[in-house]
Amino acid sequence: MRRFFIFLLFVLSTFSASAQIGEHRNDLSIGFNAGYVLSNISFTPKVTQSMHSGFSGGFTFRYVCEKYFNSICAIQAELNYSMIGWKEKILDAKDATILNDKGEPMAYARDLNYIQLPILARLGWGKEQKGFQFFFQAGPQFGLYINDKEKTNFTIAYAKEHITERSNQTIAQDTMSVANKLDYGITAGLGVEYSIPHAGHILFEGRYYYGLGDIYGNSKKDYFSRSNLGNIILKMTYLFDITKTKK
Repeated sequence: MRRFFIFLLFVLSTFSASAQIGEHRNDLSIGFNAGYVLSNISFTPKVTQSMHSGFSGGFTFRYVCEKYFNSICAIQAELNYSMIGWKEKILDAKDATILNDKGEPMAYARDLNYIQLPILARLGWGKEQKGFQFFFQAGPQFGLYINDKEKTNFTIAYAKEHITERSNQTIAQDTMSVANKLDYGITAGLGVEYSIPHAGHILFEGRYYYGLGDIYGNSKKDYFSRSNLGNIILKMTYLFDITKTKK
């Protein structure tokens, strides 16, 4: 409950960030984005992992509302399909790979497919019409779980039989279904935008997402007390103008 309260405060501060008084703008742009996602899940008890890689892409909507001194203020929202998840690092006590019954290194990964909605307050510095602009944006993000896909080369029976060989012996997550379909958290990113008159805007951004919810139950009777998502996203966005402030 405390995490959700902090999250609500962050949502309110995000929208209040655009409530200053400056030079009015009425610039609406829409477009699309695509990117590469590196993700994992912070499990408690711990599950050793390497970064899971996936794809994210969707639609972007941006409204520039004012220029406050040198800062260009905007609200940006996206509707994305994202493939995230976790990839386990199955090693023995000497950090060597453990083999399955076919002599292959044991491997396990879970692809989690989400529809994600980030709503971001954006501050930019630089050129509005033509040239480069540096920007920072942050805000809440909501996610809706769609489905998942398991990738493994061993059975759970085999994993239990060789559990004592593992440096990390947590395997409950391999057989558990996602319990909480709604995800929520905070995302923030830095990027650069290049604007071309009558052609649009090209944006490159690096963004980090920290989940405040858990994919599994976290009560005292549940196995995991923590199972929140964390993502690093590298993305490119193209926007074209619908309305533009007359200068």
